[in-house]
Amino acid sequence: MDKKKTGIPRLLEIAGEKRGLLIVSGTLSSISAVCMLIPYISVYFILAELLKNASNPSLANGALMIHWGTIALIGLISGIITMYLSGLSSHIAAYRILYGLRIKLSTHIGKLPLGYFTQTSTGTIKKTMEQNVEKIENFVAHQLPDLVNVLATVIVMIIAMIYLNPLLTIACIIPLVLGYSVQASMRTGEKAKENLKYYHDSLERINASTVQYVRGMPVIKVFGQTVHSFRKFYEDMISYRDYCVKYSDQFQNSYIIFKVMLGSTMTFILPIGVYLLSREPENIAFALTLLFFLIMAPGISVPMYKFTNFAATIADISEGVERIDKILSEKPIQEIKNPQVPKRFDIEFNNVSFSYDLADTSSTSTRKEALSNINFKSKQGKVTALVGPSGSGKSTIANLIPRFWDVEEGGIFIGGVNIRSIKTEDLMNIVSFVFQDSFLFYDTIYENILVGKPNATPEEVYAAARAAQCHEFIEKLPQGYDTLIGEGGTYLSGGEEQRVSVARAILKNSPILVFDEATAFADPENEYQMQLALKELMQNKTVIVIAHRLSSIQDSDQIIVLDEGHIVEKGTHEKLRAANGLYRKMWDAYTDAGEWKIQKGGIIA
Repeated sequence: MDKKKTGIPRLLEIAGEKRGLLIVSGTLSSISAVCMLIPYISVYFILAELLKNASNPSLANGALMIHWGTIALIGLISGIITMYLSGLSSHIAAYRILYGLRIKLSTHIGKLPLGYFTQTSTGTIKKTMEQNVEKIENFVAHQLPDLVNVLATVIVMIIAMIYLNPLLTIACIIPLVLGYSVQASMRTGEKAKENLKYYHDSLERINASTVQYVRGMPVIKVFGQTVHSFRKFYEDMISYRDYCVKYSDQFQNSYIIFKVMLGSTMTFILPIGVYLLSREPENIAFALTLLFFLIMAPGISVPMYKFTNFAATIADISEGVERIDKILSEKPIQEIKNPQVPKRFDIEFNNVSFSYDLADTSSTSTRKEALSNINFKSKQGKVTALVGPSGSGKSTIANLIPRFWDVEEGGIFIGGVNIRSIKTEDLMNIVSFVFQDSFLFYDTIYENILVGKPNATPEEVYAAARAAQCHEFIEKLPQGYDTLIGEGGTYLSGGEEQRVSVARAILKNSPILVFDEATAFADPENEYQMQLALKELMQNKTVIVIAHRLSSIQDSDQIIVLDEGHIVEKGTHEKLRAANGLYRKMWDAYTDAGEWKIQKGGIIA
């Protein structure tokens, strides 16, 4: 069995393996490194010529020095050009990798069951898709060419130094080895990996808390609270601060030693150089060699500093790739090889049981039974209403129809075909949803309605809006249907958002409709008109209605009463009222609530 790739090799694998561009970039970067060393070599030969004629500089070969000066200029220009081309190649590769990763992640996330999103915070997914992917782009575009450039520079310099004088080369390398040994003790090992993991976990928690904090701003304002009283957000920020301070304290001593050692090459070279020169003071060749080391050796520490950042970056990238891989390893909803397409659109639940997985703080999983042995049939062209106390399983039944989750026991059938045997794309086209909590995209109202049927004509969009009773208020907005919704645009009321969602469902015109209290936020004036629009929409369709306002489902062909995940009653409104069971109690409580009124002194029935 092949060992799974990690780090940079895995990054290239999941991003489409843009190795060709990266090889070109690395090659050009290496050539640039060599070219940028040519001016230093030219200076060495010019100084050598001057040193040979130190007693009478006028005897120095001017043509030779001009020759080396020209070579230095050509080397510098060549180095700049090749570095530019290297950066161009690496940026193209980086943006292709960034594009590939985000498309791959977005496509994969779109295929995951809703259970994944209930157990994974929005901040975690957001951080992975934004920060981790952006760091990869920055690494490939900028740091990878720099890394190759530094490696080429150091290798060429060390080879040249060994050729000139092995002993002085060893003296130059000793402080580098000592410095990096100290750094390695902090940068590698399980402890370093744990620290990096804790760092990313802290960032994910802050992202999640920030999203929750911003979304909860109305509540915070209403109750006069501050960020300090929003405990989760505050604690995550304090935890991250304490970790960073502690890590900096642990790291400072080794980093100081590292800096000192890298800056002390002269300290090691000079004593040995002076000693050797004192033994042969007339040795002009050695004097030139020592001069070369004194000029070049301190320069070797500059690119070596970058290696420290590269080591930290590679560890960071590896952790980011691991988190990207964690998302990609989540199993999507399984598609059948030979999908079927139902010819009818009645819905049947046959002995369906379902439990949610709830992750707890100990990273284990508990099971919460939501449905147990559910059996019912909703016929095409008929309306089936689901009623019951909160937590009885109404929304769970609705969410199982489009396979937001898969059932553990029993089966759900559309037109006699198990929904597992229907292609997900076809299933999504068959079912339309209007949730109680509407979600509108940060886009124009027109585009939000168009989501229901992307190829619809403007006339169809306007007709759907009129049917959902939202055309009138849309026309009054600053840009009408082109009005932007959300941050930087216009905010709609809850009832207006609901009606836009209904318009979206009307435009989609699917044979199966699921409504989660679609008129919950409609004012009394518009509720009747919306009911008329929905009745027109419901003709010849299979309709599932989750109802809290019982008056809205009196005319349903079938009412299913749920309690704690079980079906306790089933029938028409009149039949259930006469049965004197749970539905009768709910109806009496609902009608009694309708008689309540507020007057001075409190609420009375």
